[in-house]
Amino acid sequence: MAAGISKHLELSGEYKDKLLRGEKRATIRVGRVPGARPGKVVYLHCGGYVYGKVRITDVETKRVKDLTDRDAKDDGFPNKEALVKALKRHYPNLTEDDLVTIIRFDWVERFEEPILSEHLPYEGHDPLEIAELALKEDIPLDPRDREMLELLLEAGSIRKAAQALGGLGHREKIRRAVRRAYELLKSRGTLRPKVEVK
Repeated sequence: MAAGISKHLELSGEYKDKLLRGEKRATIRVGRVPGARPGKVVYLHCGGYVYGKVRITDVETKRVKDLTDRDAKDDGFPNKEALVKALKRHYPNLTEDDLVTIIRFDWVERFEEPILSEHLPYEGHDPLEIAELALKEDIPLDPRDREMLELLLEAGSIRKAAQALGGLGHREKIRRAVRRAYELLKSRGTLRPKVEVK
């Protein structure tokens, strides 16, 4: 079954140019996609960046053998044959009888500058910038959060800081510390949202 859609729709970076030129207005996922429904507005991620918000306009489930040239064109491909070939590259075990979900979308808002996906939870701010400011401003941080922020600055990224703690499973600890620091900085007026995240 395909991954569900909450507030985000993620596309491979290889489709960025087609997406930005308006040639790609759909994505096709294997299986049924929980949470994909017409009218839902989500952030569009592509190649590690968020380019803006899109509204899901249509969700259709069908078998691979029933895909059409129109489905292919909406997904940025010249025809069904090219589409199926690309799908099989992403899903090597795909068969003609497998179910796929076609999610069509339209732009609601395109950001003037794309935002790194990892900055979105902090309303467009860099986690390192937040950590540095929080420690410099001497806001009332929990000692454990302070330790996480210091480690983040020393390591240079959330990923490297988590590895220093013993593995990538520790990323959420660091992210929580950054989120709490950001909320404190925001409440003081030190930082303002660059993008609104609902």
